[in-house]
Amino acid sequence: MERITDHPVLQPEPRGKVNFTFDGKNCEALAGEVISSALFANGIKIFSFHSKDHSPQGIFCANGQCAQCSVIADGISVKSCVTPVREGMKVETQRGPARLPRAACVQEFGRVEELDLDVLIIGGGPSGLAAAAELGKLNVSTLIIDDKARFGGKLVLQTHKFFGSVEDCYAGTRGVDIAEKLSEQLKEYPSVQAWAGTTCLAVFSDKKIGVLRGDSYYLVRAKAVISATGAREKSLAFPGNTLPGVYGAGAFQTLVNRDLVRPAKRIFIVGGGNVGLIAAYHALQAGIRVVGLVEAQAECGGYKVHADKIKRLGVPVLTRHTVIRADGEGGLDTVTVAEVDEKFNPRPGTCKTFEADTLLIAAGLSPVNEFHAQAVEAGMEAFICGDAEEIAEASAAMFSGKITAHKVLKSLGVMAAPVPQFWFDRLQVLKSRPGATGTPGLKNHSRPVYPVLHCRQEIPCNPCVTVCPKKSIKLSGESIMTTPQFIGDCIGCYKCLLICPGLAVTIVDYRKDPVNPSVALPFEIGRGLVKKGDLVRLTGWEGADLGEAEVLDVKDFKAENTLIVIVKAAPGIADLAVSLKLYPAEAGEVPSEELSKAEDETIICRCERVSLGEVRRAIRSGMRDLNQLKAVTRAGMGACGSKTCSAMLLNVFRSEGIDLKEVTAFTKRPLFVEAPLGVFSGVKCSSKSEEKTRWSGF
Repeated sequence: MERITDHPVLQPEPRGKVNFTFDGKNCEALAGEVISSALFANGIKIFSFHSKDHSPQGIFCANGQCAQCSVIADGISVKSCVTPVREGMKVETQRGPARLPRAACVQEFGRVEELDLDVLIIGGGPSGLAAAAELGKLNVSTLIIDDKARFGGKLVLQTHKFFGSVEDCYAGTRGVDIAEKLSEQLKEYPSVQAWAGTTCLAVFSDKKIGVLRGDSYYLVRAKAVISATGAREKSLAFPGNTLPGVYGAGAFQTLVNRDLVRPAKRIFIVGGGNVGLIAAYHALQAGIRVVGLVEAQAECGGYKVHADKIKRLGVPVLTRHTVIRADGEGGLDTVTVAEVDEKFNPRPGTCKTFEADTLLIAAGLSPVNEFHAQAVEAGMEAFICGDAEEIAEASAAMFSGKITAHKVLKSLGVMAAPVPQFWFDRLQVLKSRPGATGTPGLKNHSRPVYPVLHCRQEIPCNPCVTVCPKKSIKLSGESIMTTPQFIGDCIGCYKCLLICPGLAVTIVDYRKDPVNPSVALPFEIGRGLVKKGDLVRLTGWEGADLGEAEVLDVKDFKAENTLIVIVKAAPGIADLAVSLKLYPAEAGEVPSEELSKAEDETIICRCERVSLGEVRRAIRSGMRDLNQLKAVTRAGMGACGSKTCSAMLLNVFRSEGIDLKEVTAFTKRPLFVEAPLGVFSGVKCSSKSEEKTRWSGF
């Protein structure tokens, strides 16, 4: 493992070095870096061993929402993914249950401060930030909180350019830059307070909301509360699903794009939605080989341009396939996949095994809507927006936040007019599922230079239309969902090529050579990887191999963090070439024996290590209440509070033929995440030296 120093989009910021030890070994971290990322940078993937079966535990959510990454730091059990490294810190593998530290100070009780304000926004992602800005425009007293050190939600992990409308949601701009724009915007509004590093712990029945900022606990009374809490990743049940090296795509993006740590050499991905497809591209940008990606459906659910983009670079995308098992000693070594039938059951004789040190699970998202449900139950003026309301793209989340803010303004009596209907219409378009996919059109002009638009699927996107200085790129219909087309003249300015989020625009130029034109291809993988004079393999729209071509030039557009590779192409392939192939696809190996997908030993509740067999036996005994199941098996009783296993448990009920109407859901209670007990009474701890001074003259 190593640090990423040559990313095509992200530039490492100069930071000081911090020395610490792990199990007695000297290690080095960067100032402000969390323990988990520092351990990965030092090649350490195993953080603890579970108390139940001594199984090795590594990173999982990288989000502070579970405790799988726990280590002992200076004698105290901490979540390594949210705990910064300190100079001289002694970090140790946690073996079994953590022990409470010995009391080393006298505690004084203080008061819990209570805050009164108009609006509390829980979540500082795109929808929450958009809502805060709208409220700030009308001087509404607003507090927006987020548990991360930076506002922006998942935008801060996204290096790709976003789709949608340039006018409404910064389409054509990279996610990390959108996060910065939205965060900076709040500074214009004095009525808006923004608390980063602040966790919402609970919504109480007395209409107070408990939040933890650093070591200080507050109770907030708000006239209205907006839940902009986003979504969490789903997980899957298969043998080996808890091995170190098996984790979510979000955790991977945190390591790679936030902390610039290269956590793997060879990864495999499960899930062909936008999350999985984008994670594959981010891996390629980080110099990690993507061995393959499987999707159980007949087609990937994400945007086709995302899927085509990685296919063109050489990543095999296997639809109608799923993961069967993950294997390894102390960590992931191999991944086995198989073709599935119409009922998603593995087809016998179709298993393939691939070597990989990391398996990313991108099996969809679930809304984080618990706070909203509790606020509604408490009778509060409760609103919800973004992915917490409905899973969609960040472009839709921003617009959703804007609409929700205006609902709040009307609720508070600040604004009388209703939310304009065209806003709802625009939102519906932005969160639209991908539409029909057309076939490549025939060239119907003889211009010497022109763009070729390889975007064939109907998705909400218009940056190329907006940026063309000649207004020669137009949508084929009135809706932003329609595909773009070239009608007019081209000056070869590259603007459409540079702004396209799907890297689906190329420029064909016959002006210097009327026989063998040059083709300009967008490339965001690595500076220095392709040089003038190289022979490269060209790929087409969906990854078809078009043969070799010579590189005539490589232009580096640093402002856009995009390279343009100009190749010499034969006329027959000039309009077909879209990208370069990085490496040939791997076929995988056929295992020596047939492997089953869901053995009884498969773990369902990773916190408490509750197996599929244990859950099945409970269900077959007649159990239909998840709370009873929790009491009997401990499933859902762990540190994550059933955030991961609740959906998996329902899937087990389905697989057993149980109608979910018969199943009683978990009772949701405070707290949302663990918190030090002392914060609820304002406990202050004195240091040993302070205690000695205080009591020395007694």
